[in-house]
Amino acid sequence: MKSYHINMGAGLEGLVVREQDVPVPGSREVLVRVRACSLNSRELLILLLGYYPLPVRPDVIPVSDGAGEVVAIGEGVKRVKVGDRVAGVVFPRWIDGPFQAEVADQLGGSLDGMLTEYALLSEDGVVPIPDHLSFEEAAALPCAALTAWNALTGGMGLQVGDSVLTLGSGGVSLFALQLAKIAGARVIATTSRAEKAERLKALGADHVINYHTTPDWHLAVRELTGGRGVDHVVEVGGPGTIVKSINATRISGEIAVIGSVARDNTDDRGIHRAVFMGTATLRGISLGSRAQFLAMNRAIAANGMRPVIDRMFPFAEAKAAYQYYSEVQPFGKVIISLG
Repeated sequence: MKSYHINMGAGLEGLVVREQDVPVPGSREVLVRVRACSLNSRELLILLLGYYPLPVRPDVIPVSDGAGEVVAIGEGVKRVKVGDRVAGVVFPRWIDGPFQAEVADQLGGSLDGMLTEYALLSEDGVVPIPDHLSFEEAAALPCAALTAWNALTGGMGLQVGDSVLTLGSGGVSLFALQLAKIAGARVIATTSRAEKAERLKALGADHVINYHTTPDWHLAVRELTGGRGVDHVVEVGGPGTIVKSINATRISGEIAVIGSVARDNTDDRGIHRAVFMGTATLRGISLGSRAQFLAMNRAIAANGMRPVIDRMFPFAEAKAAYQYYSEVQPFGKVIISLG
């Protein structure tokens, strides 16, 4: 079989293909023929920037997200059978409950990932995928979608009629928009481009604010909510947006802190003052558990929701997929398809 391998910070030239034997599943292991993978910002951090907060093993098979079909099972496997369509669980040891250091082993980091023709995974490390999704669509779920699900449901919980603020049009933000809408929430989204605003509205956004033409977008959010502020913020900007996100949130609202993609234009004093004045809760998000993945898939299946895919590349063009993802701001997921 063919697998890609990388080393931390090796750059695109360090993404190399190797031939190796197809692994044989041992006790409670499953062999998955990978049909599609999905790129996330973590892949760029690891390969191009040489930084990731969790351990990354040398010569690891990269990419945390992938989906395929079970082609062999080891002794004692009860969760799946040969022929099942499954997605990999990024943190296979995180079954339920809060994130802990002892469950931090992750695909494409300390464990071999999904950019391979065959992946050997623990039976706890796979979940069934919704029947209506293709492998390419299902491959988009494990990281970005589950992070958005945890952001919306893992804290104070999303209620019908709640208001949600999403920032930009990255993978987590798009999934947060879609998942919030199927839960009956009102969504306010931000973007910098008129054409993306129209696409966000087509996905269900009730209001879209252009943060270039409206730099004080937190005031616009307040106006749209009658001065109250939103119930939930899915905060992906980091230091560049966190103060405005806090100021856009209602008293006792919740801000799920996920990423850091915006330019840093604030300081710790501003954050402290905004939190104190707003009395909002900031909750750090580390993706989600296996139990949350299963719950999310039930919601996706019940509502026929489909992930947004920006572009697909064949397995042989994985480098081109990485390069495309690093050079553009895709609207939706970048997929590597194995056919």
